[in-house]
Amino acid sequence: MARITAGVASSHVPLLGVAHDQGKDKDAYFGPIFAGYEWTRAWEKQEKPDVVILVYNDHASAFDMKIVPSFAIGCGERCKPADEGWGPRDVPDVIGDPDLAWHIAQSPILDEFDMTIIVPRALRRSVHRQGTADRPERRRGIEQRHRTAGP
Repeated sequence: MARITAGVASSHVPLLGVAHDQGKDKDAYFGPIFAGYEWTRAWEKQEKPDVVILVYNDHASAFDMKIVPSFAIGCGERCKPADEGWGPRDVPDVIGDPDLAWHIAQSPILDEFDMTIIVPRALRRSVHRQGTADRPERRRGIEQRHRTAGP
C-alpha cells in the first residue's frame, strides 16, 4: 500500500526557470528565492520518494477559453516541455506513471467527479521550473526516477 509522506508547495514565481537558465540563481535578487528551496532538497534526499505528483496551473498554455476543465490529470508515459513562444526549455521530458495516474483518476470519476484526462501533452514551464528551483543541481530538470501522475 502507498504511503503519502509529504506535500510540498511553492509560490508562483514565473521567472525562476529563466533565472536559473541564465545563471542568476545565486545573485542578490534571485539567490534568496532559490535558497528557500534548500529544505526541500534535504527532505527529498532523506526521504527518497518513489513518486512525485505535480500539481500546477496551466496558465492557458495547453488549454484556452475553448477548453476550460475544472480539474485535469495527465495519464501519459512522457510529457515534453511546452513551447510557450520562445522555444521549449532545455530540460528532459517528465516521465509519467500511467498505471498510477489512471488509478488515481478512477475513484473520483466513479464518484461522478467531472475530470479531464490528458494523454500526452506538453508541460508548461512551471512544471520544469519546480525541477530547477527545487533542485538546481538537476540542471536537466526532473530526474527519471521521479514518475509523475499529474498534468
